[in-house]
Amino acid sequence: MNFTIKTTYRLGFSICFSLSILSILFVTISCATNQKQTIIAPHGVERKAKAGINTHAHKIEMRIREQYRKWQGTRHQLGGTGSNGIDCSGFVRVVYKEVFNIDLPRTTNAQVRQGRPVTFNELQPGDLVFFRPPSYPRHVGIFLSKSEFVHASKTKGVIISTIDADYWGKYYWTARRILPASQSQ
Repeated sequence: MNFTIKTTYRLGFSICFSLSILSILFVTISCATNQKQTIIAPHGVERKAKAGINTHAHKIEMRIREQYRKWQGTRHQLGGTGSNGIDCSGFVRVVYKEVFNIDLPRTTNAQVRQGRPVTFNELQPGDLVFFRPPSYPRHVGIFLSKSEFVHASKTKGVIISTIDADYWGKYYWTARRILPASQSQ
């Protein structure tokens, strides 16, 4: 009887030890594989990171980032359209005019009806992203890449934020593509 208990104990320990080693190997191997990275998206939508951003989209993003550097930190002012203060739709309108020579309507409500709708997974640099946060009836920014967008924040002025699960992802509403196919691809 004593022999059976020791054998069973050793066998159980051996099985647990082997499973532990296999689990560690599985995690190590699976973490080392070259899988697409999943970016947090609003409302449970998965967005896959593309292996590389195409050259034209990269140029669009760089032009928007250059414009952002001119406006970075400009304080928010409801109805503002200048360097002394600007609101979200005013910022989007100014950037589109200066970077792409495209005239957009002045208000977020009118901007959301421009261009064509795109899904979260289809977002490209230059697309407009719209939100319904509790502090605004509507909010708009310009998508950059991955999950970043540039906008005029009510509390922080002109900044780059991410569409994450903690705040902006919760209030993500829709997106629109304004740029013609030749500019957005």
